[in-house]
Amino acid sequence: MAWSSQKLEKKSEEALTRLYKNNPKAAELGNKAIAVLVFPEIIKGALIFGAGRGDGVLFREGKVAGYYNTSSASYGLQAGIQRFGYALFFMNQEALSYLQKSDGFELGGAPSLVVLDAGASGSFSTTTLQHGMYALFFSQRGLMASLSIQGTKITEFVPTK
Repeated sequence: MAWSSQKLEKKSEEALTRLYKNNPKAAELGNKAIAVLVFPEIIKGALIFGAGRGDGVLFREGKVAGYYNTSSASYGLQAGIQRFGYALFFMNQEALSYLQKSDGFELGGAPSLVVLDAGASGSFSTTTLQHGMYALFFSQRGLMASLSIQGTKITEFVPTK
């Protein structure tokens, strides 16, 4: 799934536009964020051992500020294949600096990260935001049954032109 930088930017912009259209609270969150990292498509497969991977774009003030990939590994009672996307909303410079300065950003160890599922994302209030990062998942397709231990890592990379 190694897309060129142009295709990755286009897919990421389209995914973010779709997320904002389908979830007005996500659009409000995006308006308050200082940067948004969008992974338009992650593919995860598992049968006891699992792995997932995808590439994304960091947008800051509407412009491309970097390219990142995400990879995950898991072990446990799990089976299936799934495609999904997610966006990380960075609400302050401290959270964004953690991404940019770390040698591989681990989601499980990220400071002040809140994961909002589809149900919770519709009910949160952007006036009471207190965390540095919010993650919203979208476009889930496929079937995955899972009771597992998982680690996810995000690393900066340079895509092909």
